[in-house]
Order: sequence, then C-alpha cells, then structure tokens
Amino acid sequence: MSNDKFVARHIGPRGNDLKIMLDKIGVSSLDELIEQTVPERIRLKKPLNLAEGLTERQYYRRIHELASKNIVFNTYIGMGYYDTITPAVILRNVLENPVWYTSYTPYQAEISQGRLEALLNFQTMVCELSGMEIANASLLDEATAAAEAMAMMYNLRSRKMVKSGVNVILVDEKVWPQTLDVLKSRAMPLNIDLRILPLPEFVLDDNVFGVIVQYPNSDGEITDYTGLVHEAHEKEVKVAVAADLLSLAILTPPGEWGADIVFGNSQRFGVPMGYGGPHAAFFAAKKAYKRNMPGRIIGVSKDIYGNRALRMALQTREQHIKREKATSNICTAQALLAIMSGFYGVYHGPEGIKIIADRIFNIASLLDLEISKLDYRQLNTNYFDTLRFALPKYVKREDIEWISHELEMNLRFFENGDVGLSIDETTNLDDINWMIEIFAKAANKPYPTITEYPEGKKVNEKYRRTSSYMAQEVFNNYRSETEMLRYIKKLAHKDISLTQSMISLGSCTMKLNAATEMLPLSWIEFNGIHPFVPKNQARGYHIMMEELRRDLAEITGMADVSLMPNSGASGEHTGLMVIREYHKSRGEGQRNVVIIPSSAHGTNPASAAMAGMKVVVVNCDEKGNIGLEELRVKAKEYRDTLAAFMVTYPSTHGVFESSIIEMCSIIHENGGQVYMDGANMNAQVGLTNPRIIGADVCHLNLHKTFAIPHGGGGPGVGPIAVAEHLVNFLPSHPVMNNGHIGIKAVAGAPWGSASVLTITYGYIKMMGADGLTDATKMAILNANYIAEALKDNYGILYTGKNGRVAHEMILECRHLKAMTGITETDIAKRLMDYGFHAPTLSFPVHGTLMVEPTESESLQELDRFIDAMDSIYLEIKEIEEGKADMEDNVLKNAPHTAEMVSSDDWHHAYSRQKAAYPLDWIRDNKYWMPVGRVDNAWGDRHLICTSGSPEEKELLGAE
Repeated sequence: MSNDKFVARHIGPRGNDLKIMLDKIGVSSLDELIEQTVPERIRLKKPLNLAEGLTERQYYRRIHELASKNIVFNTYIGMGYYDTITPAVILRNVLENPVWYTSYTPYQAEISQGRLEALLNFQTMVCELSGMEIANASLLDEATAAAEAMAMMYNLRSRKMVKSGVNVILVDEKVWPQTLDVLKSRAMPLNIDLRILPLPEFVLDDNVFGVIVQYPNSDGEITDYTGLVHEAHEKEVKVAVAADLLSLAILTPPGEWGADIVFGNSQRFGVPMGYGGPHAAFFAAKKAYKRNMPGRIIGVSKDIYGNRALRMALQTREQHIKREKATSNICTAQALLAIMSGFYGVYHGPEGIKIIADRIFNIASLLDLEISKLDYRQLNTNYFDTLRFALPKYVKREDIEWISHELEMNLRFFENGDVGLSIDETTNLDDINWMIEIFAKAANKPYPTITEYPEGKKVNEKYRRTSSYMAQEVFNNYRSETEMLRYIKKLAHKDISLTQSMISLGSCTMKLNAATEMLPLSWIEFNGIHPFVPKNQARGYHIMMEELRRDLAEITGMADVSLMPNSGASGEHTGLMVIREYHKSRGEGQRNVVIIPSSAHGTNPASAAMAGMKVVVVNCDEKGNIGLEELRVKAKEYRDTLAAFMVTYPSTHGVFESSIIEMCSIIHENGGQVYMDGANMNAQVGLTNPRIIGADVCHLNLHKTFAIPHGGGGPGVGPIAVAEHLVNFLPSHPVMNNGHIGIKAVAGAPWGSASVLTITYGYIKMMGADGLTDATKMAILNANYIAEALKDNYGILYTGKNGRVAHEMILECRHLKAMTGITETDIAKRLMDYGFHAPTLSFPVHGTLMVEPTESESLQELDRFIDAMDSIYLEIKEIEEGKADMEDNVLKNAPHTAEMVSSDDWHHAYSRQKAAYPLDWIRDNKYWMPVGRVDNAWGDRHLICTSGSPEEKELLGAE
C-alpha cells in the first residue's frame, strides 16, 4: 500500500505523456484545453472545499478507525435481512475479484459468457425454489421488486378492466413495513388505489386487479393462501407473493399453489447484510407474462456455428427502447450480488440448502419450546425461522432489550411490546443458549443449557414441500473447494473486464475501481451489520455517511443529499417525486409535464412516466444541441402544467452546451424545476457543478463518476442532491430515522446500498479536491486525444463551440455502412478480436459508436485502442476497394473463436493470422471469445431462461 499520492495511481497518463497528447490535440496546455471545452460562464471560480487527498496508507488507517466504531452484535431482527455465511471461495474469487466486479452489463454477449452463465444459474435457482417458470437476473431490492410486481399486475389488466378503470390493489398489512412504504411511494403517481388491510378484510370486488401477500408474513406466520389465489384467479385478479427464498427449500413454493409472481430478497444466499445492501432481489413469474417482466432476463441461444451461447433476452422490453412507454425504468440491477447468490446455490446444492433450512427451522422450534416454558406466549402457529413472543405481565420489554444488548444480541421489538427473533444460518449452540438466557433472566427463572443441535422436527405437513428442486448438473457437480474454484475461474476466463483492457463504453465511465477502495467491503465491521440496529452500533457508518453527504453536496453545489436510491434510474425517479411533492406543497399539484430532449437516455422518459408525468420531447439541432427556441416555445405552451426539465450535462452527445444556463432560466421562468441527469458528472467535478448551471436536483451515478464498480450490471448507487428549497422533500424511512422527512421511502434500506458507499468515500478522501479536479481534466484530455486521432477515419459527430468534445465522443460509422455494408455492430464484434470491449452501440444516435476512455487509461492503452480502430478502418477500406469480399471478410465473420481459427475446415479468403492476430501486440495478451457471433433472434424465438432444460437439449442437441 503506497505512501504516494493516490491520484498518481488513479490517473493513467504520466507527466511525460501530457506533451505528446496536448501536441496531438493542438493546444499548449491542459488549462487551454479546458478553456476551449468548458464554457467560461459556468466554470467554478474557486477550488472545491474538500480536504487534501490522503495517501492509500493514511486512508486505510482512517477507514479502519471508522470500522472500529461499528459494533457487530449477533442480530436476530429479521425483517428481510439475515446474517449469512459467504463461502470463502466465493468471497475471495468473486466479491474480491476484479474480473467479476469490473465487468459491464453483458450487452456484448460474446465476451460475457461467464457472467451470463452465472446469472442463468441464479435465474434457474430462483425458478426451482419458487416453483415458477421464468425469473429475471435480479432487481434492486425486495421493496422495489414489490413495486415492480404491482406495476406489472396493473399493466396486465384485461381490456375490460382498463376500460372500467379498475385500479385497486390489496396488500396484506403483514408485509414488511419498508415494502409497504415503497409501495405507497410508487402507487400514488400511477393512480393506483393501494389498500393495506388485514388479510381477513380482503374483498375481491370488481375494482381489484391485484393482491400482494408475504410468505411467511412479517410476523413469521405461514399462511395458507390457496383459497385466496383460487378466488383471485376466478375474478381475473393477479397474485404476487413476497417470499423468503431459503424457506422455499422446505415450504411448498408459491408456484405450486398458483401465484402469478414471486419476488423477494436473495441476500441470505451468501450476501452479507452490509447495513442494508446491496442485495439482489429475485423476481419470478409465469412464462405467459414474459414480455411484461421488469429487469433483464438471461436466455439461451446459439452462435453462428450452432454452439450454445447465452445472451440477454427480449431486450425490446427495456426502457432504452420503449422510453416513456416502458412499464419499468430498471437499468442497473444487482448482477454481482445475484452472481454470488447463484454461486452459493452451486456451492451448497439442493441437499446443502435443505440442510441449512431444516437446521434453521429446528433451532426455531427448540427456542419456541424452551422460551414458552418460561411463561412467554409464542404467537406463531406455523413458522419457518421467526418467533413472536407476548411477554408475561411481570416482564418488561426494556429488561429484555437491556439484557440482550449486554449479551451483544439484537432482537426485534414490536410496537405493542411483543418481542421477536429470526434464526439464520449462523446461529450456533452458544447463540441458542444466550437467547434462552435473555428471556429467562428477564422472567427471573432458571434455564437449561442446550448441548446438542436439535434435529428431526418438520414443518406442518400442510405447508411442507414435497417436490424436488435444483436437480441440474451445475448444482450437483461442485462440492469440493477445488472444483468450485475451478468452475468460478472457468467462467471468469470467458469474459472481458477492466483486467483485460480498456472498456470504452460511452456514458458508462468505466474507470479504475482501486483495490484500496474495495478492501473494506469484506470487513465484518461494515458487512455484518443489520440496517435496523440501534444507531449507536453503527457510529462508523454514520460518520462516514455524514462526511460523504457533505462532500457530495460540495461537489454538486447543492444543499443536501439523500443516499437512499439504489441506482441511477432510481435516483431519477426519486428526484422527480421530490419535484412533484414540492409543487404540491405550493398548491400547484397540476404541474405534471416534463420536457425531455430527444437525445436523453431511455431511463429519463421511463422514470418520468413512473412518476406520473406527461413527457414532452424537445428535439436537437444539426449540431446535436438542444433546440433552444423549441424549448422556449414548449416551456411557454405548458407554463401552467410544467413540472420539470430533465437534462444531461454535458449532453448525451458528449459536448458542453453553451446555452445551458439559458435553458434552465427558461424552465424557471415558466414555473418548472430543473432535473440534471448526473450520468456525465465525470466531466464536471471540480470544473463546474449542477447548481451553477441552474439545476435544482440531480442524481449521481456513484458507479460511474465515483468509482463504485459496475459488477457486470450492478450494484449501482444513485443518490440525489437537491437545492435548499427541496431538502424537506428528501425520502424518509418507516423503520429508521434517516435524517429526512419528505416523500415515502424509495428503497427498502434507510441508507440504500450502504456498504458500497465506503468505495466512494475512499475515492473522494484519497483524491481530495485537487485530485478530483485533475481527474476531470484528464478525462477530457483522454477523450479529446482519441477524438483527434480518429476524426479523419471515422468522423466525430458532435463537438462543442470550439471543436472540442467533453469526456466522450460519438464516432460516425454510417458512411462506412453506405460504402461497404459494414455496420457499427460489425466494428464492435471485430474489436473483440483485438481484445477490446466495444464502445456503446447506436446510442444516442443510431449507426454510431460512443467512446468514453475515462481518466484512468494510460497513453499506451489509448494508443492500442486507436491502433485497433485504425486497423479496422483499413480492413473496411479493403472491402471498399474490392480487396476483400463484401460478405466473407474479417468484420462480417467476427468475432473469431479459437475453435474456428484452429479448425481444419478453413475456407475464408483471408488468413487465420489476419483473423486472430491483426496487430503484433495482440499476441502478448490474446483474448479468445468462447463463442462466435450470437444469434439473438433465435434465442427470442425459442425463449429458454433456465439451465439444463429439456427444451434446450431438444433444440440445441445437448447431451
């Protein structure tokens, strides 16, 4: 761990490289480039008011000091969060392995087969345990998954229901309180009539479209829902079930008693509590609803050679295509955590998972028996892991609380004075005896010592699972650590991540995720804490989060920050809900119009629709800038109903629009608020900020600008920063006081994905004010260096007033297609042969590539990428000049696998060497794709979303 300044490790180009790069661009200094790029009017007049950057060693001591202020008790609060044991082979080789955590969402299937298989395992495990037909590859958390289920059932209403205005959903009051709060937050803008009632009071009349229940419920009681489901289906009402995934190893799964949707948290499958997250929610449904499911679905397909290949299925469902017509704004999910949970299933297999579930139930049964002997009344008749005790009159709740804390244990305390406890995988004999001791001492009674683990007890036959599950080979082949390790490594070797090469995805900011930033994730002081423990047990967390909020407020120029949103899209929705509530507080609840540029990311209009807003699109001019006059006209047209303007800055086209302040002024003059999408904050930090340009609220992608890794498609964190007049509307929480009193919760945990906030905290503390500003300058330098190098062969679609790009650029490819038939997809696939992940395809302009190098890439890596792009350009010219065939060429046949290149059957007009080693330096670190170009259409026509299914064997001829 270095004593040097961390910024020197984070930024790629060295001091000697700057002159080379500046000369190429044609400027004399970095400051001159910034002056030409960032409009003078919006530049900060003074440096950021942040502490000087720490060295890595200094930061390690600082974060260790904060960790020591967190007190890790044995916690049996439950409520959707449970202690678990992460197998060391998964901890070491997945969570702590940059191959897994630095990869991107698997849009490019050929270089993502490893994580696609890991996610398919997760989907398969969820389907097997829930008894459902199809599952997605994770959602943000259980509470938002409930909201997605609600919206999905609403959109599944029959035409008759829609015509009749049916809009009532019934939700059992014994659903987790945090889930109920998020449901309230999501239902209101969609005009869904959310009725939270005791289950016996449910009336399935003609106004009801859906039902949500919990299994087991929030008290821990297992309820028979078969009659409810039968009645619901007779009346065309859908039923969604929030389920404990581990309990389904021994309880009859909801799919077997007719549920339409099953969702919940997979956290207890090997993912630490982390003070609330991140965790992977699961979401499963009947296959008939496949096109209505939120989130990403991994499916089986084949490549051009007929080999089995995986890819993301049914992508036309996604928000970036459907925009304001989307039924969900989900973009980032929780891929890394889903991968861990899937590997947990592979590691334990069906017999191991059943052993864990049986053991939990047997311990709960023993505690029920022993504590009931002490004059307490256990209220749950049928349960899996949770007991609820009514206290005898002579026992005070405060006594139990005091004794439990003396023994460093946290129990659940109900509002009416009852005490609950939820058993988990980690509960041992000592814990059993301590729990009995707590209740015995509070009642002043003697108590026994338990010396053997209980066994042999089974759940009520009425609720007992009899069906088998997880019989697929993948869940039964890897029992030794050696075999498990090799399986994880086999999958890792199939993928491109930042460990292989630069990932130049535009609008994604694939920067360094430094090892020092990542280290605390594995510390029990951060990952072993339940989100609902008393705050004095999480002092280190709260000091860290308070400092982080202050730093992010300083960076954005805003007054305060909410850390709750679990993704950028969630941040967008939260920001719009804050604006909506602000307008309502001023008696202007009619304001429901959001103006959005045509170039915006698809999550913007999708989030607006979810917030109950009407989307009005403003077009861009031929230079890629938002049409200022059109904006002025539309703002005036809707001045009585204008709620907000959503704008990305720098623009999605990769330029600093010089008229941004005027745009924001137009919106304010017409009664609206300005929401700035923070996707491109990597070009702002230290040079300008959202408040200066006129924004009232912005979200930040901590998984972009602030160094949290992408994890193959999550976790992401999307906190929102707001101006002073919006502070009182920031989201609150129903269980914990999170410091805000505004709208209902937008995530299940009070502080969102708290454990990964340590990464951003470390990044800011080690970079310091100067380092953060230097990083922004270098991101702009790297982008302009690539733009200058590639502009002649490809062309840069949009530039700013002085011919500069911001931190990313759009490469023009459409002229190449016109000349040769080569598409941007062909270029992307050919780049894989050079060892690179493709840039962003056809966004925000169809037929183009968007490139963002970030500040972390060295001059050598930039030059390798440029060499690869120039080499591909020459390959395209060969086609244009007739030297290469229009169809049988290295681009149309890309990517080239080792099997293809080494085959005896080679009939191509070009050489094997040209296919595999087009440039000499590739030999030193050759990446071989495991599959050829994937046939996406075939996979959508034959939708297979689980591993080892009979359909797969039949269609692909698998053994």
